[in-house]
Amino acid sequence: MGKGENMELRDEAFNYPVGDHQLIYQGNVFDFVTDKVQLHTDEPAAQRDYLAHPGAVAIAAVRPVAGADPSSREISDWEILLVRQYRHPVRAFLWEVPAGLLDHAGEDRVSAAKRELWEEANLEAENWQVLVDFFTSPGGSSEHLRVFVAQGISEATGKRFEACEEERDMETVWFSLDQARDALFAGDLHNPSAMASILAVIAALRQGWTGLREAGAPFNPDPLNIPRQAEKSAKREQAENR
Repeated sequence: MGKGENMELRDEAFNYPVGDHQLIYQGNVFDFVTDKVQLHTDEPAAQRDYLAHPGAVAIAAVRPVAGADPSSREISDWEILLVRQYRHPVRAFLWEVPAGLLDHAGEDRVSAAKRELWEEANLEAENWQVLVDFFTSPGGSSEHLRVFVAQGISEATGKRFEACEEERDMETVWFSLDQARDALFAGDLHNPSAMASILAVIAALRQGWTGLREAGAPFNPDPLNIPRQAEKSAKREQAENR
């Protein structure tokens, strides 16, 4: 077991040879696929089953509490926007940050995040930075998620988004960061985007928001390499515009 002082702490893209790739199930949002991956030349190819996912974005919208100094680094002086949404696979209403899929053809991550903040909370923001990037479940899914921190929050202008299905019942609430932190450690919050957002926002706040990347910074390694997902997004756009 070595020590890391002489190593770069950075994930890197790598592709083992795939001898066979099969689409097992094609869904509306994601697919289920299986690959035969040659991990070692002296062993048979390994079968890996996983969800092929288009990826997503999430938004940690934060603001100082009323009357607080905007330069304060105290978490009690800041609050974060959370939305309450029903998630059928786990049969629960979860508190989350605004988030959504990269399912609009040609839309970059920043534009997707701005759209989701408007759709779910009818808000817009002046300042956008990358908070964290992560894979939600890399052992079984290709889903990749970028969390932005959004500041300079205001009500959106123009027509309000008309929500449907689960989103019709969504609640949006501003919680203090210390309340959000306490709920997380008490085991009362379970959404991974919300958990990552709360912890990363607290860490970034304590260092005065320094060290954060620009909103358009590359996602590395970036798995936006599923051609069928781009094709599906384009077809969906065409259907919506008919």
